[in-house]
Amino acid sequence: MGFWRRLFGGSTGDDLKPQRLDYLNEALALERQGDYDAALTSYRLALRDHPNDARILQNMAIAFTKTRRFDEAIRHYRRALELDHGLAGAHYGLAFLLLQRGDPDGAAQHLRTFLAHPPKGPDAQKWIEHATQALRDLGSGAAHA
Repeated sequence: MGFWRRLFGGSTGDDLKPQRLDYLNEALALERQGDYDAALTSYRLALRDHPNDARILQNMAIAFTKTRRFDEAIRHYRRALELDHGLAGAHYGLAFLLLQRGDPDGAAQHLRTFLAHPPKGPDAQKWIEHATQALRDLGSGAAHA
């Protein structure tokens, strides 16, 4: 019956409820498939709906890193940290991009912040060990070479 009411103008508006797409989950699925450019498009749409979501910005930074757009990745990590200074993944990712860019002091600062409040979870230990080793290398001057 709803179809006929809509067809002939009898709709009350309740029949027409647009459904919002879940752009964030779509982006994550596209990333898992390795389609980072399409994932970035979906992340942009998710960010439009949630402009102050630090996790979307962090995910975008990761996708920018994987597509070798390092300046964009750095910019998105920094914006994510403006919104949520405790976002461990953003500190971690930004540290290694800064290290790559020749900013060992900035990298060390973000590694220390990451290690002060590391993530929890099954894979966390390998990230903690990697950050610890990188910080150790920075302290010994090995990363300056």
